[in-house]
Formats: sequence, C-alpha cells, structure tokens
Amino acid sequence: MTDGGQRQYGPLGTTLVIIPTYNEAENIKPIVSRVRSAVPEAHVLVADDNSPDGTGKLADELAAGDERVHVLHRKGKEGLGAAYLAGFQWGMDNGYGVLVEMDADGSHRPEELPRLLTALKGADLVLGSRWVPGGRVVNWPKRREFLSRGASAYSRVLLDVPIRDVTGGFRAFRVETLNGLGLAEVASAGYCFQVDLARRAVRAGFHVVEVPITFVDREHGDSKMSRDIMVEALWRITAWGFDTRVRKIRGR
Repeated sequence: MTDGGQRQYGPLGTTLVIIPTYNEAENIKPIVSRVRSAVPEAHVLVADDNSPDGTGKLADELAAGDERVHVLHRKGKEGLGAAYLAGFQWGMDNGYGVLVEMDADGSHRPEELPRLLTALKGADLVLGSRWVPGGRVVNWPKRREFLSRGASAYSRVLLDVPIRDVTGGFRAFRVETLNGLGLAEVASAGYCFQVDLARRAVRAGFHVVEVPITFVDREHGDSKMSRDIMVEALWRITAWGFDTRVRKIRGR
C-alpha cells in the first residue's frame, strides 16, 4: 500500500467494468450476468478482439437486451494491454468516473468488486490482490503459483514498488489516476501491461491500496498466457528496473 496522506477524495462517478475478450464464448454471458448482479449500477464494456468463436456476436446480443452493456469491436488480437487502452479511452470519452479491469474467464469474481469500489473511495487505485493476507488462489498447480509469486516479487524488488501483487489484473482506477499515468507512452502489450501501470502509479505518487481476493482458475476456454508473453514481461521489467536504478542514482 502506498501512502495517500491526507488527501480528500471526491465522489467516484459511474463505474465501467472493462472485460477484454478473445475466444471467450463459453464465459462471456455468465461473467457479464454476474457483474450486473454484483454491481447493478455499473456499466460493462466488452472489448472483443474479433474472436473467431463468436464472442463478439454474443456480446452484441447482451448489449441489445441491456442498456448498461456495451461492446467495443476491435480489428484483431493485439494483446491485453492494447485492449485495455482502447477500453480506457472509450470509457474516458464517454464520461465514466471509475474504470475497472476484469478478466472474462471468471478468475476475477465479480462478487468481490463492491469491496474494491468501497476501497476506491479513499484511494487512487485499488488492486485485487492474491498475495496479501486474506488473498488466495483456487485450483492452481503449485508451479503456476510459484511463477506468479516469483514474478510479483521480482517486479516489486526490481522496480521498488510497495505492492505485493504487481502482476494482478483485477483493478479499479479513478479516471483522474489513468489521466496521470501517461497512457500514450505505454507500449507493453501482454501481461506486463499490469506491471507497467502499477509502477507508473507508484512513480506518480498515487495512493494504491491492495484488497485481498480469491482468484479462481478458469473452468472453460484456454489461457492466453504464452512463452512470448512471458519473455516480453521478463525483458520489459528488467529494462524498467535498470531505468529505476539510474533514476535513483541521478537523484542522489
């Protein structure tokens, strides 16, 4: 948790839950339904990367029956970071006050979103964290848990960020926070996108709070994690770490 000092926070405004999708036909209807039940006042934006399995069409059907569900059709698969950046821009253009990142596969439980939004009343950014007391993962093999914990620890130490779950992707941002992160400079496409935004928030002096969550492994569909994504994350985080050390030396 970063120090928020004595700052006074204004009202949150309307929440937009951004759900990037690529081949999530089995998951999209259940996850949208759960979000709408958990936070009825929130809107949902499905950012679909032209899924060949028809996810975009299913999302359109949901939007046709619910004025609080929207769909952003993208030309193709360009990575998680690009999908979120497009969703952020859509949300800012349409006047939302809170933008939420959430996976489509059910690993981020919508029922926990109200706790993130409550915490955001006194923060700039709230992270749903697997690695703080009270957080946990369900149905993950030990190898995957080890890799995830290791990636967060590596990022935390190298980038000097006081966040336990640096790589997690269940997050709630105030729109003012996103405006202060320099999103136009973000180039990371894969899962290191989450690390990039976290380090930018800390470096900009924003108050970041971690809320414990239960992360549940997907039951349907395939994970989008790949060797290329892991390699990108490793070299980008290492490069950012070198930049962090240089900045510290120059600041002495």
